Amino acid sequence: MITKWKYWRVICRYGHVGRKKEISVARYIRTENACNLMDVLNIASRMPGVKKRKDITHSIVEAKCINKNQYEQGIEVEEQNLYVQNLLKNRQVD
Repeated sequence: MITKWKYWRVICRYGHVGRKKEISVARYIRTENACNLMDVLNIASRMPGVKKRKDITHSIVEAKCINKNQYEQGIEVEEQNLYVQNLLKNRQVD
């Protein structure tokens, strides 16, 4: 069985949102083809470090469907992002 994928670029809020000490970071997500934008927003809002509020729209700045090439380029950029590296490293220690 061949699974078709959708690729997403989601800009998430990290840091002290509301204290004006936040950082917005682009994250790249691959989902099954059946996933829609709301599914992706739910996935992204539960990622480690993403700021939580009553609704997911506060955690996400922007989300859009992209092509596979953009996704692969984004993953490369994400791997070079020191904030994401530290976040993932610290998450593995916990």
